[in-house]
Amino acid sequence: MTRTVVPPAIPAAASLLLATLWGFAVFGDWGRRAFCETSLEPSPGCADRIASVIAVSVVVAVVAACLTGMAWLARRESLYGVAVVVWAVAVGVLFVGGLAVQ
Repeated sequence: MTRTVVPPAIPAAASLLLATLWGFAVFGDWGRRAFCETSLEPSPGCADRIASVIAVSVVVAVVAACLTGMAWLARRESLYGVAVVVWAVAVGVLFVGGLAVQ
């Protein structure tokens, strides 16, 4: 059986790219514009509802940021994969939550 080793730079780059996407969606206001300004008459409470979705996503993103930092500082390549998955969950929470509040 052949074992393929993934260089740690690949999951580290994926983690940073997902973190950047999440950051733009939250701090760049992409999330609110994507889900609250798409219809001709936006719902008056949409911004408040998307704010609660963002709050949940922030909790997941803090865990992902801690995992990314620990993987980088402790040189633990196994944590990079976990961090990528948790960043994907943070972005997924924004997407699914945004669709739900629309």
